[in-house]
Amino acid sequence: MTMKAGTKILAAVIAVLIPSAVFAQKWEGLADTPQMGWNSWNKFKENINEELIRQTADVMVEKGLLEAGYVYLNLDDHWHGERDVQGFIHEDSLKFPSGMKALGEYLHSKGLKFGIYSDGGTMTCGCQPGSFGHEYQDAYTYASWGVDYLKYDWCNHKDINPKGAYRLMRDALRASGRPIFFSMCEWGSNKPWLWAEEIGHSWRTTGDIGCSFVEPVRHYNEQGINDWTEKSVLMILDLNAPLRQYAGPGHWNDPDMLEVGNGMSVNEDRAHFSLWCMMAAPLLLGNDLTAMSDQTLAIITNKAVIAIDQDRLGIQGLRHSRRGDIEYWFKPLENGDWAFCIFNRGLEDTEVEVEWQDFCFTDSISGMSTDFDTITYRGADLWDDEAPLITTASPLKLTVPGHDVKLYRLSESTGE
Repeated sequence: MTMKAGTKILAAVIAVLIPSAVFAQKWEGLADTPQMGWNSWNKFKENINEELIRQTADVMVEKGLLEAGYVYLNLDDHWHGERDVQGFIHEDSLKFPSGMKALGEYLHSKGLKFGIYSDGGTMTCGCQPGSFGHEYQDAYTYASWGVDYLKYDWCNHKDINPKGAYRLMRDALRASGRPIFFSMCEWGSNKPWLWAEEIGHSWRTTGDIGCSFVEPVRHYNEQGINDWTEKSVLMILDLNAPLRQYAGPGHWNDPDMLEVGNGMSVNEDRAHFSLWCMMAAPLLLGNDLTAMSDQTLAIITNKAVIAIDQDRLGIQGLRHSRRGDIEYWFKPLENGDWAFCIFNRGLEDTEVEVEWQDFCFTDSISGMSTDFDTITYRGADLWDDEAPLITTASPLKLTVPGHDVKLYRLSESTGE
């Protein structure tokens, strides 16, 4: 199909569908649980190309990541070429010589889904062509390429209303006729958790994450001026934790992508992954899958921990209390189970003793009660298969390493 013919078809589609009430809806059934996949930005920034993406796809299958649930392979910024005279966007032909349609077909042949990136402003954050004024053209183009996921950023948006901008792209994606997951990335600047449930499948609640557990990561320009700062894992944790009432099946708080495998310690990677699962966050890997360690692979493919994130009850976990550097988290799960996480924010290994009666409460969102005074639970250590089961019939005494977690799934004991 020529672009001229495509333009005529697009115009006809818009003319017929714009009045339809269907535009008031996002695609349903795409986010019953938080999305899982891989994104190119955290590790590779602008240095992406077709070879890297195909290699990553191969590894996602070979290393069992697809089997573990990581279905989306998402290109971030800097895949773009230029717009043609009719306004249609094209890929960078030097980076992606086979074209985006062929790349999408390759990913689909592997059982993966194809994700892409754009921006609601005139340019992306990396100064590539944004979608402002081209929303329907871009949605039509993405659909023709077989795209399944759109991350939509929020740079270069002078005098643009974010609610209107994101609704417009939602409508364009719906009009394209192809179910496309809509990942809103406006960094929580306009509190999207208050208004975006009908618009997007997930929304960023914070600024960009950096590969740091505690301190922010500052980026300096050639003049030595700090013009870009990434937040640490702990900074993002504290921003996202209070927003649990706004998350649920079909609409998720997004505290940004994972930095597991990008240079933090194994303890920190394990804690980072566990806490994102406790918060029912999207699990979007951001490391080099072609060169990761066995330890990294073991963390990101731990099926019991992933099951906490993907639990179909869809409740974001609760930071119940904090005592010094030790935090106690609970997450209601299906069938009356609970995820229980003890997180050590400090550097020093810390001994703790859990008196279960101290944690009798009813969760205001799920309505579930722990009832430790009347119910006995047994729990498996989700990071140590050889650890003995714990029971809430007696206090729990253990040591939590610095910047690490102890994570359990508690199920009502049958008395056997």
